[in-house]
Order: sequence, then structure tokens, then C-alpha cells
Amino acid sequence: MKNYIKNQIKESYETKQTIYSDEKLLDKIQKVCELCVKLYKGSNKTILAGNGGSAADAQHIAAELVGRYGFDRPSIPSLALTTDTSNLTAIGNDYGYDKVFSRQLEGMGQDGDIFIGISTSGNSKNIINAFEVAKDKNITTIALTGKDGGKMASMADIALIVPSNSTPRIQESHILIGHIICDIIEKEIFANGVN
Repeated sequence: MKNYIKNQIKESYETKQTIYSDEKLLDKIQKVCELCVKLYKGSNKTILAGNGGSAADAQHIAAELVGRYGFDRPSIPSLALTTDTSNLTAIGNDYGYDKVFSRQLEGMGQDGDIFIGISTSGNSKNIINAFEVAKDKNITTIALTGKDGGKMASMADIALIVPSNSTPRIQESHILIGHIICDIIEKEIFANGVN
């Protein structure tokens, strides 16, 4: 059992090592950070969504921004579309599960916002539908995916594809990337301290 545990840890850091060595992916992560900082210097917000573990990641990232990440500072506007059970069940019941995020984005997304869709396969239909709404509303789209990026990779303005076929390794890397984005946003927005 101990060897199995060690192998899981080894797979995790090997995935992160691949990300660490991938200059193109690092450039894309930097670009997402820059876009988010620019967004937050204006009056827009980030909106996130995913299914299952990716829903938890969406909520986790939004909470780091709205609450705090590394230090006390004013709240930063971010919204996870995965948290309102009344919306999710009403839209799912009336329009189908494939519309649970696109319908919310249609109502709450604004020109200039950033939508971060999280899917390990890159093929989640409800995220793909939300990307389509985002394009219509001039909302920048970021895909957090893995494997070959799926359909989302070609739809997104920027696709951050974790180089792995393992769902757990992809999800671990998604939250690492999410933490990096939150950290840079916080430090750049409040570079001169908190008043």
C-alpha cells in the first residue's frame, strides 16, 4: 500500500513538473493572470463553472477572490454558477442540465467579464453551451481542461490544458493554477497595500 501511495504522489509531482517545463502553457497562465488583473482594475467580474470536482474547484477559486487568498483586503467580485440550487434545479428541470450554466451566464454575465469553464475532458456540454453564450455577450472565455483539451480548447479564448489523462492529476493541477491566478490578482491589485 505504501508504494501505491508513493506512486500517487510521484504522478502528481511529475504532472506539475511537466507544467513547470512547458513554456507555452506558462505563457498562457501568465496571459490569464494579466487579463484578470486588467479586469479587476475595471468594474467587471470573473464567473466560473464546472461539474463534480470541477464544480468544487470553481467554488474554491471564487471563494479565494471574494473572501481572501493571502492577506486581508477588500473583496474581489467572483461568482461560481454551481452554488445556487434553486437556479440549478429550476433551469435543469425547465431547460435541461445542458443549460444550467448558459442560462445563468445569459442573465448575470456582462460585456468585459471573464468566464472560466472547468472540465477535465474539455467536453462538458453545459460548459460548451456557456462558452457559446459568452461569445455572444463579449465575455472572455478561459478553459481549464486536461487530456487533449476536448471541444472547449478550440472554443476558448485561452485554453489551459493540463498535460495528463488522469482526472485526479488534472484536478490537482487545476487548483494549483487557480491558486496562482488568485495570488497574482491579489498582489497586483493591492500592490500598494490596502487602504
